[in-house]
Amino acid sequence: MIIENEARVTDAVTEAFGRTANPRLREILLALVQHLHGFIREVRLTESEFQEATRLIAAMGQRTTQSHNEVVLMAGSLGASALVCLLNNGDNGQTETQANLLGPFWREDQPLMPNGASLVRSLTPGPALIAHVRVEDREGRPVEGAEVDVWHSSPEGLYENQDPTQAEMNLRGRFLTDREGRFHFQSVKPAGYPIPIDGPVGELVKATGRHNYRPAHLHFMIFKPGFKTLVSQIYVPDDEHLNSDVQFGVTRALIGAYVRHDEADAVKGFAPPWYSLDQRFVVERGEARRPRAPIRAKTSRQP
Repeated sequence: MIIENEARVTDAVTEAFGRTANPRLREILLALVQHLHGFIREVRLTESEFQEATRLIAAMGQRTTQSHNEVVLMAGSLGASALVCLLNNGDNGQTETQANLLGPFWREDQPLMPNGASLVRSLTPGPALIAHVRVEDREGRPVEGAEVDVWHSSPEGLYENQDPTQAEMNLRGRFLTDREGRFHFQSVKPAGYPIPIDGPVGELVKATGRHNYRPAHLHFMIFKPGFKTLVSQIYVPDDEHLNSDVQFGVTRALIGAYVRHDEADAVKGFAPPWYSLDQRFVVERGEARRPRAPIRAKTSRQP
């Protein structure tokens, strides 16, 4: 098609993409063109603004490495990750869900650990935490034999694969649920942390006048054939950034009941204060699929 004017650009692209053989890909591409071209017209995007936008897109790719994923951080900072998650869980967005963001720091090779084990593998100061978890189906029946990945940042605000000073797999583990759908583990209370802002995500955060902190949370991923893989985060209710998460991840269903204890526990060896968490997860029938890890290597930089 010969382009006669600006309006015909959209017609030409729509005609070309309308010949895409895959029906779902065709649907996505046609909607993308309509919305993208509509956005450009609505804001009257200038040439210099367009050049700046392409620079930022290129910079996201350049900043994404084996140990850092700028694209995942940007998707979260725009609320896109949270929206996709909520649309695709809880009966396709119709009901409350415990599903949440995978985030960029999960490792797919987290070690299988015995029930009750500690996630702490190197010196990690902070209040002790013991968590008791139960996994159920939607009828309240226990789900036995589910693999549950658990991971979180250190009280200093860094995940093990961000921090060369932490031992390999510190604050990470994988557990199997028992006949009652239960397991428990020990760790330290997680802390909130800043996301990296030395790239395009940082430019967005600064331009919008926002802070770059995520509230404290534990990550869980529950995998068992016959059930949709549940990725979740359970947030600490007293975190100062609970209402202003830079990644827009906090929902009401994900605020956990972290209970503070101010007396020593001689049996567990916990000095006060220490914390406990009783957490119940409900999994839906569906496809069991492990995601691809957003980063594949541990950083070699000193924090």
